[in-house]
Amino acid sequence: MPFFYYYDPTYFLVIIGFIFAMIASSGVQSAFRKYSKVKSYRNYTGADAARKILDDNGLYNVRVEHISGNLSDHYDPKANVIRLSDATYSDTSVAAIGVAAHEAGHAVQHAVGYAPIKVRNAIVPAVNIASSLSMPLFLIGLLFAAPMLTNLGILLFSGALVFQVVTLPVEFNASRRALTILNQSAMLEDDELAGAKKVLRAAAMTYVAAVISTALQLLRLILLSNSRRRD
Repeated sequence: MPFFYYYDPTYFLVIIGFIFAMIASSGVQSAFRKYSKVKSYRNYTGADAARKILDDNGLYNVRVEHISGNLSDHYDPKANVIRLSDATYSDTSVAAIGVAAHEAGHAVQHAVGYAPIKVRNAIVPAVNIASSLSMPLFLIGLLFAAPMLTNLGILLFSGALVFQVVTLPVEFNASRRALTILNQSAMLEDDELAGAKKVLRAAAMTYVAAVISTALQLLRLILLSNSRRRD
């Protein structure tokens, strides 16, 4: 059979989502590389910055640990620890301090009961289950022409989009908290603060790209389902 028989025109949605993700990833890598070469005047390391922000907010019980990897920084609320990567933990750059402050911002969110992060944490178990079941159910529904299964797969997949949408205010708020704290504490000079802002803004765009990519994938599933029904 000719190759075009297998052509799926909805693949262009996947390609568009991939392009968005690649642009966002390239942007954060570029911004981090640029500002990782700009050393902070006050010589704080990423670990120092995170520790100071935690202590200033009374979060003495939150630990700061080193973790291997590149930009694998994260806050683990279950373990009550901020883990900073090789490029962040002991580095004194503007980029490292910005990233560390962002993760400390997440810890502060948990401490003050920031509503969006509570919602995100509450739906994580359900979203994990829904994500693992969505595609198998959708594909089985397509294979056996079972609209109920395809619709259920689409519904479950939409949970991933809801999770990513809820994540957006969590990430943007953590960055705003970080920049405000860095400014008020004078850990960074004004020009250094501008550099940290660019790094965090680029990082935030990866979450925006994830929402766009997932939304396009959801649209693709809907189009495939509708196309199968017409057939």
